[in-house]
Amino acid sequence: MLVRLETPYADTTAGDLSFALGLPELPALHVLRLPGLELRLLGASHQVVWTAAGGERLVETVACLPGRDPHLPSSMDGAGYRFESTVEPLGAAPPWQELAADPHALVGVFPGDPNAVTALRAEERGWRTWHAYPQTGELVTTRTWLGEC
Repeated sequence: MLVRLETPYADTTAGDLSFALGLPELPALHVLRLPGLELRLLGASHQVVWTAAGGERLVETVACLPGRDPHLPSSMDGAGYRFESTVEPLGAAPPWQELAADPHALVGVFPGDPNAVTALRAEERGWRTWHAYPQTGELVTTRTWLGEC
């Protein structure tokens, strides 16, 4: 699903991002609700809320978070949870159109540049995200796995 946002993004470079587990749900610009999963676009990047069949919840936030030092780990492993992130040059052909047609994906385009995008896609055992910063030529990708990693 493609969403054209009217709100400017709060994070302006990969170095602004922080990672957190267990924060409360933050105000979202748009939410894609899927069974057991919410993909949430924030003005400051993304938040995913996963709810297990038994009611267990996990909230992952990758965003510019006031009061927190910016830090995005390249990897993190926990019981039944694995997170990886990379920062690379923003290529000439990001996968926005392909993702926009996927019913399990949410693509938010921020004003000012067609590549100022935050995208999230649900996968069988987790999710992926893309955060593009055309002003600095950076693309941040994250991948999260749940269960046996």
